Amino acid sequence: MGVTPIDGFGAFTRVAPRAAGLRLKHGRFRSGLITMTETLRLSLDALRAHKLRSFLTLLGVILAVTTLVAVMSVVAGLNFYVADRIANLGANVFVLNRFGIITSEDAWVKAQKRPLVTLDEFDKLKTGMRTVIQIAGLLGTNSDVRHGNDLLENVSILGVTSNFSDVRGFSVASGRFLTASDQEHRSPVCFIGTDLVKKFFSNVDPIGKTIRAGTHSYEIVGVSAVIGSALGQSQDNFVFIPLETFSKEWGTQRDSLVLFVQAQSAEMMSASEDEARMLLRAWRHIPWDGPDNFGIIGSDSIMGLWQSLTGNLFMVAVGLTAVFLVVGGIVIMNIMLASVTERTREIGLRRSLGARKMHIVLQFVTESAVLAATGGLIGIILAYVVVAVARALTSIPMRTPMSAVILSLAVSTSVGLFFGIYPATRAAKLDPIEALRADG
Repeated sequence: MGVTPIDGFGAFTRVAPRAAGLRLKHGRFRSGLITMTETLRLSLDALRAHKLRSFLTLLGVILAVTTLVAVMSVVAGLNFYVADRIANLGANVFVLNRFGIITSEDAWVKAQKRPLVTLDEFDKLKTGMRTVIQIAGLLGTNSDVRHGNDLLENVSILGVTSNFSDVRGFSVASGRFLTASDQEHRSPVCFIGTDLVKKFFSNVDPIGKTIRAGTHSYEIVGVSAVIGSALGQSQDNFVFIPLETFSKEWGTQRDSLVLFVQAQSAEMMSASEDEARMLLRAWRHIPWDGPDNFGIIGSDSIMGLWQSLTGNLFMVAVGLTAVFLVVGGIVIMNIMLASVTERTREIGLRRSLGARKMHIVLQFVTESAVLAATGGLIGIILAYVVVAVARALTSIPMRTPMSAVILSLAVSTSVGLFFGIYPATRAAKLDPIEALRADG
């Protein structure tokens, strides 16, 4: 007996129930079962037949995937940025200052009552610590800077020690950095960032020229290499002057001294932090059970805080994603149930022509998974667009990890599989004779 194609079902069935085999379009033979390829084609045909309904069904999955990929892109980019900032802090360097890391408004209010880190304590630490290579100091304020008739507003005026470039790793583009002699003689000299060069000296060599900050004039002895920006803020808008010069001309009560302490090695970082803490507590007569009234910021504390913040952000994103996925999954399930009702007669005809329950289940589960995976792909594309726009309009560093793409696609497909099981099972349990009598 010959083989008859059944239009709309993508399969061929035997007219004779026990024929030796079944001839397919490509001349192959099989036992009358629907192949996986045909099942996938059936699913795609069903989705194409109801484009608008399919798209509306996908909205929950699209929102879930877009949210997850976008947040993971932000977190990945910021993780890279924070790691880079820690590296720029200097090799084996921790910071000692008045405030430390502030994580709440209450902590900020309490920190305002702390004493300033003083030059005297700086000198004591330099002579008293045994686990460090060197300690650099910084005092700062902001001021407008002038050269001739040109003005650059809100420039960081920073008094630094001569070893500041060694500890922080500043590169000199031209001229020289500040020297110990500049410190000793409180020389009116400065080392400037490239923002000032662009503003005042775009066509001339700035070395030897004079700029004015506040009521004070400084001769330029060196220019920094380009540093770049951090979260949209230029890092090249500064004037370094000798710390002793700053103390003399700007005073030491404007802000607390910030110390950059370079330990002998990475292994000695913890010991150096403990030594600095012990010495300062002793000099300040802090009771053994009292809290520190100063802050110590190391790479571990920065990364710990950052991971806590990004962890919270990621959990919020996961929560939103889960809500969107559940909603999307329920919508998919309801649409698939409606599809089962619409295609009851089709299901009955296929069952009567030899399709097994498993083949019906496979088709509807595949259709549900393809639907969800399509939503996942659209969500990934949309997330890339969102990330690109955000990167262009903001200073937030973003990079989309491939793990986010793979995870999102896997999760969306899994949601489709899970929420497609119930409709597929209902379709498979339909009685073939009753289904053939249906109007659907």
